[in-house]
Amino acid sequence: MFKKLDKLILRSFIGPFVATFFITMFVLVMQFFWKYIDDLVGKGLEATSILRLTGYVTVSTITLALPLAVLISSIMTFGNLGETYELVAIKSAGIPLLRFMQPLIFTTLLLCGISFALANYVIPVANLKFVTMLWDIRVAKPAFDIKEGIFYDKLPNYAIKVGRKDKDGNGIYDVIIYQNDYRLQDNIIIAEKGRMSISDDKKFMEFHLQNGWRYEERGGYNTKETDYIRIRFKEYKKAFDLSSFGMGKTPDSAFKDQGMMLNTTQLSRYSDSISKSISKGMPERFRREVTGYLSSGKLLDSGWTDARVNMPDSIRSYYQQLPDSAVTTTYSRFVDKTNLMKSSIDLINEEYNSKLTQNRKYLVEWHKKFALAFACMVLFMIGAPLGSIIRKGGLGMPLVVAVIFFLIFHLLNMFGQKWGENGTMSPMTGMWFSTMILIPIGLFLTYKAMHDSQLFNQEFYYRTFRRIKKLVNRHDA
Repeated sequence: MFKKLDKLILRSFIGPFVATFFITMFVLVMQFFWKYIDDLVGKGLEATSILRLTGYVTVSTITLALPLAVLISSIMTFGNLGETYELVAIKSAGIPLLRFMQPLIFTTLLLCGISFALANYVIPVANLKFVTMLWDIRVAKPAFDIKEGIFYDKLPNYAIKVGRKDKDGNGIYDVIIYQNDYRLQDNIIIAEKGRMSISDDKKFMEFHLQNGWRYEERGGYNTKETDYIRIRFKEYKKAFDLSSFGMGKTPDSAFKDQGMMLNTTQLSRYSDSISKSISKGMPERFRREVTGYLSSGKLLDSGWTDARVNMPDSIRSYYQQLPDSAVTTTYSRFVDKTNLMKSSIDLINEEYNSKLTQNRKYLVEWHKKFALAFACMVLFMIGAPLGSIIRKGGLGMPLVVAVIFFLIFHLLNMFGQKWGENGTMSPMTGMWFSTMILIPIGLFLTYKAMHDSQLFNQEFYYRTFRRIKKLVNRHDA
């Protein structure tokens, strides 16, 4: 008898799960296209490139789609069974709710394992390919990527600003071209208007400028004498080499150290390396760099605030032994060394905070793989009892309730990740924050479902309100 019930519940669950999973995947992929539509339009991408990019995005969203699909399908499954009174018949036969949920519990555990395996072995590779390909798309055909009023800095050694563009995207106005080729001087070109075009061989982006000025300064590092040149032009052509902007030029290794591109083993190794660097390397570097400025460190005292007024006796006696002509020079050198030491301390502190932040991000990604996988079970613990309490099937009430709980889960997960990365919470607490909040809710709903709760029964609340109203009227009388 139990085997037939197991088959019944599995058949009732699989259909809604597959449908909601693919619908969720479609919504998440469409969300990506809305987010990056400006980076894709006008780049002349081939169909194969778009399909590859869509494939990478689809794979990377599986771990988020699985919990939502489990939540919606579990509510729908138990809601349908409750609406047709099959749950009532099963309970009347003496079969407890938890035993009836058992096949789906094992199925959800399997989904948790699949989710973790994908997050640990497949999605990091997909993320790496996706980020690399998106970067190549962004820098392809930069003429389409130049926005009005914003400096475009994707061209090596150049920053270009266009005040206004024609509707065709080629006519430009209020043009500023800033060139920095790592020499002592920088060159600037300013023009009232012009046109952008790509050369016939697709290797150069050409600016045909009109009515402008070219500013150039010539000189060397070892001389103070420079030549400042200002040239006015009516027409001027500036060509930019696009040889580095072809599709597929960027190697995957350029982004391989980011947390979302690593599996748990790699994340642990990176995190351990940073932790050792913080605990051992940073103190040693501090001692080595700072004490280099303190050749007379034993004479210093924490109470010394001014070299002339509040000197300790040892330093005062040291200054008294100096000739008057050397005091000012000695004090000046000391101030210079103090400023250098402060700069070194600030740099060390900045690097220390940067390593702490990076380490927290690695730990957040490590816990995220487990937390999102376990989220399937957490949301099932909410969805299954909710469905048996609501006793409504279809895509009406169950879908609304499922979306509300998923939004709560998603917001808590985002807040926890943010707090874990900025140090408000520990990375582990931050990434398991949503789970810690939702598990008690799931246990409460399961308890209510096992005891035939009327939590969502309008008639129950109506009768309760009438009783309270009678008590209030009796008290007033």
